[in-house]
Amino acid sequence: MYRVDLSQNRLDRLSQKRFSELNLRERDHLQEWLANQPDALGEELLVIQKEFDGFDETRERLDLLALDKEGNLVVIENKLDDSGRDVVWQALKYTAYVSSLTKMQIIDIYQQYLDRYVGGGNAAESVCDFMEVEELEETVLNSGNDQRMIFIAAHFRREVTATVLWLISRGIRAQCFRVIPFAFGDELMVDIQQIIPTPEAADFMIGMSSKETDEKVAQDTQKKLHALRRDFWAQALEQLRADGVELYKNISPSKDHWLSAGSGVSACPYQMIFARTEARVELGLQRPESDENKWLFDQLFSQKDEIEVAFGAELTWRRMDDKKQSRIVYAQPFDGFDRACWPDMRVWLSAHIVKLEAAFRAPLARLNREFRSQGQGDI
Repeated sequence: MYRVDLSQNRLDRLSQKRFSELNLRERDHLQEWLANQPDALGEELLVIQKEFDGFDETRERLDLLALDKEGNLVVIENKLDDSGRDVVWQALKYTAYVSSLTKMQIIDIYQQYLDRYVGGGNAAESVCDFMEVEELEETVLNSGNDQRMIFIAAHFRREVTATVLWLISRGIRAQCFRVIPFAFGDELMVDIQQIIPTPEAADFMIGMSSKETDEKVAQDTQKKLHALRRDFWAQALEQLRADGVELYKNISPSKDHWLSAGSGVSACPYQMIFARTEARVELGLQRPESDENKWLFDQLFSQKDEIEVAFGAELTWRRMDDKKQSRIVYAQPFDGFDRACWPDMRVWLSAHIVKLEAAFRAPLARLNREFRSQGQGDI
């Protein structure tokens, strides 16, 4: 690996190191790096526990336990300079152990992690946010035999890679990542590369009966919610058409709890939200780069008084510094799952999405003009 010296137009070779010669330890260093930056493994993962030892009748503990965006549990086993011979067997045992965890057990495990390592928080809300759902009942966690394994080491022994490849051929979901430290002067860098990609598959499971019941309830709830939302959005869109609202004229009913329409700014839609306890209208700042969303938010927030006067009420301004997105929201309590409340909800959403669009139309247009004047195109 090389460092580019632009001032000299030269390459500087980085010195490959061993973790042992750098006095770096598996638990204190590599594990902490990954626990705090799990997307270094090439995807969004939510670490829900480290040094997990919640297995019946065994004192064994796995390094990191995470959820992926499909709600599957991911067992992450870290080694340093050498994978050792037994890492696959260890991970297989851990994966079998966690395969029986139910949704509420997973939430409890994550709550313990938040309380111990993060200073608190609401595990259920964090999982919903990660899974991008409104209600915990909508998501299935640790479904079937879709548990996964990730192995991390600087060097994988042949018996390890051969076993992993054999598992892959049998449909077991596994990945191997090579992590190598490099030094350049006082700087330390690590190169993390996936060396064995894998397809989705299944793994051995323990005590599935209670989890299958849990999954069936969640899946039935999900189907009912999807049908309920489609019914509501069909009626809401009829209300908008009856009111002459053009914003959603090309939008179809959806199973999701939101319905989006363009604002004229890419990836910054107007949204109507149908929730269990409220209806909301909001402007979502959802561009790929967090800095762009925060810049847009700050520019709009500087016009807060003018915008709220145009809207006719105080808005809730959610910069969300710990998230990529930002939102500007106006909400009204409703019992969304009571169909008797739907006529009032439809009227409320129709009226307030019009007010929201009118309040933000000019400020967003000014920001677009500002970008064009700077030669940066449209935002």
